[in-house]
Amino acid sequence: MEMTKKADIPNQTLQIPKVITRTAKFLQAISPKLATLFAAKLFTTPLKHRIPKRELDMEKNSRQEKLFVPKINKEINIYHYGETKRKVLLVHGWSGRGTQLVKIADELLNKGFSTISFDAPAHGKSGSKTTLMPEFIASILEIEKQFGPFEFAVGHSLGGMSILNAIKQGLKIKKAVIIGSGDIIQDILDDFVLKMELKPGIASMMKAYFEKKHQVAMESYSASLAARSVEIPVLVIHDENDEDINLKAAHNIHQHLKNSKLLITKKLGHRKILGDKNVIENIINFISN
Repeated sequence: MEMTKKADIPNQTLQIPKVITRTAKFLQAISPKLATLFAAKLFTTPLKHRIPKRELDMEKNSRQEKLFVPKINKEINIYHYGETKRKVLLVHGWSGRGTQLVKIADELLNKGFSTISFDAPAHGKSGSKTTLMPEFIASILEIEKQFGPFEFAVGHSLGGMSILNAIKQGLKIKKAVIIGSGDIIQDILDDFVLKMELKPGIASMMKAYFEKKHQVAMESYSASLAARSVEIPVLVIHDENDEDINLKAAHNIHQHLKNSKLLITKKLGHRKILGDKNVIENIINFISN
């Protein structure tokens, strides 16, 4: 078997600025508790990026409005793309935007669907500076209440995890597609701490901090746990060269779903996968058949 060269793999992983990693290591040397609080703040603060040119048409042609989500007391920005009765919910990932799944949205429009997407709290045009997955889930459920029902839902990364958890909490759809989804919360924290160049123990301290603050077991939001409650067909898509989320997450989620199909791609990484023609064709075929 020919090995994939490192240079062939798109380097799309989110990079943490050196000034932040240096600060984190400095705080760790003084006090692990201070380093934990610093890391926890960063973990809940998404990076905001300028909207790329490929998303400008969707941004321009969408009907946008604000939606207040009572459960989290926050307002989010909604994108209505197309106005047909057959609606698909799109959910972006961490540090993403409501227009990030534009290539998928465009093809859905071509097939007679309209899409509704949103900037999650602390993302894009939505308010606040920090957020966590429960706020993604609350947003999804409020959007269903106000603009549903939806036939299907497509989510990327944290968006995929959020869709599975939203289904567990009552979201009613016929099928779901999750792309590059994370799974075990501890694995996500461990990976974040590794990128921060901190000692592994900080990840466990972060988890304890969040659980004490929010009075909830973080692992209760793991995608594979939510998958056990999902009865509908789910297409799980993941790239074997994803540098943000290991392929093992897809296998574990797939294993715990009752009715799922697993599609593994190559050399697309964590974000390029969203615009791949073959991936989009598989999505359309899955929801159409």
